[in-house]
Amino acid sequence: MGPVFPRRRLLGASALALLPFLGGCAARPALNPRTGRLQVITTTGILRDLAHNVGGDRIDVVSLVPDSGDPHSYEASLRDARNVVYADVALSNYAMLEEQNVIKTLDSNLRDEALNVSLAEDSAKYAAEIIPLVEDVRLDTVWLGLRASGTGSRYGATRSSQVILSAVEASGPGHLFAYLTGSFGETDIYFDSSDSFQSGDGYRSDSTTLPADAHTHLSWAFTRPGTYTLTLRAQLQVEETDRPVELGRATYTFAVGVDPEKAAVGAGISHPVIVRQGHADLTVNVDRRRLELRHDPQGGGENSQKTYRADQVVVEVPARALTEIPGGRQYSFLGHAGDSVYQLAQAVVGKHVHGEIDPHLWQNVRNAMAYVQLIRDTFIDADPGGGVQYRQNAKSYLAELERTDDYVRRTIGRIPSSHRHLVTTHDAFAYLAKAYGMTVAGFVTPDPSSEESLSDRRKLTSTLRTLRVPAVFLEPNLRARSSTLTEVAAESDIQVRPIYGDTFDDKVTSYVQMMRFNADSLRSGLGG
Repeated sequence: MGPVFPRRRLLGASALALLPFLGGCAARPALNPRTGRLQVITTTGILRDLAHNVGGDRIDVVSLVPDSGDPHSYEASLRDARNVVYADVALSNYAMLEEQNVIKTLDSNLRDEALNVSLAEDSAKYAAEIIPLVEDVRLDTVWLGLRASGTGSRYGATRSSQVILSAVEASGPGHLFAYLTGSFGETDIYFDSSDSFQSGDGYRSDSTTLPADAHTHLSWAFTRPGTYTLTLRAQLQVEETDRPVELGRATYTFAVGVDPEKAAVGAGISHPVIVRQGHADLTVNVDRRRLELRHDPQGGGENSQKTYRADQVVVEVPARALTEIPGGRQYSFLGHAGDSVYQLAQAVVGKHVHGEIDPHLWQNVRNAMAYVQLIRDTFIDADPGGGVQYRQNAKSYLAELERTDDYVRRTIGRIPSSHRHLVTTHDAFAYLAKAYGMTVAGFVTPDPSSEESLSDRRKLTSTLRTLRVPAVFLEPNLRARSSTLTEVAAESDIQVRPIYGDTFDDKVTSYVQMMRFNADSLRSGLGG
């Protein structure tokens, strides 16, 4: 079996208090191959509904993520794994919408002869419109993350394969840390030079994994000013039972509270590239078997990043990055509360490893129509005898979606243009806004798993006051853990209206109903 690296997690009191309340859920429908129908597993209820409308009574279909569940964070169960084993067809959105454990449950349990389709990636050939993720940088220092680039297909890698990054050596006047801060304040320590790096156990406690072609944000901390170096080793774990494929190693240089040009001279780097701002990633180029650094000073996504060799780059951690260690045992690894460290802050607080496209394609009905066509052709491949029925069902449903698209467009079109500002809990409605003439004016956090900060709250308050929006919109399944939006709205005497993002509940149980409900809610909340 391949290496498994136990992440060192330090929980805050709030996270520890929640643990006794985590429980199971009620029994849900299960697949049964003895029915003689095509067995279909989907990741979410939305995909389940699309599949049902195409398959009709020729299929049995269930979803892994239950209605009212969050695909960003859902943990698959043993019952889910059993459903996957029975499936003839698996439909996922992928594009990093679903928690990777959900994707791994599909990929590791699905039979070899079953069809496994990622709708977001494959729908472009059916004219789906894809929006790239762009991160708006508003911090004074660089956002520095980790990235795995490339598919590794030449080594037999699949989307369930993992890239292993290990810290093998570090130097500098103090200690270096890389860590992730989660939604409840817990910290996952990725690299920690204070206790040295142990080659004897394969650097287990200073290693982390990434899915292929994804990246994650991190915080970085340094205890003293000066020049630091960090050497990383990269490996590709194709299958859990395989020996990892060596991808190389590289050394990165950091100028902490000192002149980066002088640090470059001291490190022997001629004509250095100084990384001061924007978004950068220490990157494993899987296909070229090397480590590098990718950087965009403006903070855009992968498409606007430039690539540099690790040995030509100096990452600046400026003097203004000096900050006090907060209280709480989860930060005790950095030192004593109140002591100072130099910190490159995490761009997004909360675990949100993502690909490079916005995964919420279905918020544009035209994209859902592309999904339906892809599902139709997939079912025909899996069950050629049902081809006539699948085509007829899809044709009828596409006509209904055409009417739904027209309804959403006309309904939102009645909202005065000065009121078409969408403020939500998290950033999941870019497709809806672009397709139907709205503007995403603000959101509390980029995704549901991100921590709401005081800065987020102040920015949201300013947005509401400046635009004078009559309503903000909250996803029903997030109401219990998204108090900031309701509190800020109440302070500004603004109404809170429901809007559905990526899951159903007992009131909205189908995709068509969801899109019509959202259009009506937007119109009634914003006027028109």
